[in-house]
Amino acid sequence: MILEAASAAASRLLTAEFRAVFFKTLGLTVLALIGLWFGITSLFEAFALPPLQEMLPDLPAWAGWIGLLAAVFAGLALALGLGLLIAPVTAIIAGFFLDDVAEIVEREDYPLDPPGRALSMTTAAFVSVKFLCLVIVGNLFALLLLLIPGVNIAAFFIVNGYLLGREFFEFAAMRFRTEAEAKALRRRHAGTVFIAGLLIAAVLSVPIVNLLTPLFAAAMMVHLHKMVSAREDGVPLAMAGYQR
Repeated sequence: MILEAASAAASRLLTAEFRAVFFKTLGLTVLALIGLWFGITSLFEAFALPPLQEMLPDLPAWAGWIGLLAAVFAGLALALGLGLLIAPVTAIIAGFFLDDVAEIVEREDYPLDPPGRALSMTTAAFVSVKFLCLVIVGNLFALLLLLIPGVNIAAFFIVNGYLLGREFFEFAAMRFRTEAEAKALRRRHAGTVFIAGLLIAAVLSVPIVNLLTPLFAAAMMVHLHKMVSAREDGVPLAMAGYQR
């Protein structure tokens, strides 16, 4: 079931509709990071440079090179920091387009089923922020275990597998159910959802590829929700409209 859902989701990633969502998300991510770059540099120039110039007013002319080198290294450090933010910022922005992903999967792979209900903008924003906060908290916890050999990698996958599986499955389920019903369904199939989350965590752990994590996870969990629902209802998945 899980591998079938993952395979079906992966096969969608290179389609034109998914590429459109991905490039839209990536473009907004780049714009957000550029805005963050200019914001941070402007704040530095406005609030950090003047005090430094007042503290060191009588430096010789050659010392200007020190300031230049410091600025270069600061710029490189900022660029590296923003590079590390690409994946989480992409995840936040992609959160606003997950319904687009779900609609594509439901329309193309389940044409006989009624479509799901898109989350409101407020709910989508809340889901995105909550997802980011959970991942940050979870990874901070995993970071505390880095000093324990053999535990750090396991902690990364366990924490992210649980969080990613939970959030994306409930997202897919909430398109057809209330939040309480979605949570109850996830609890009844906690093991399946967790293992699916481990697959998502594996994608998240691969640089560059992890930019696709939100799209892959949303598509995979739409399939998994359909499969779990069909099993609970005793309806063969083929009758639910799944096109192999």
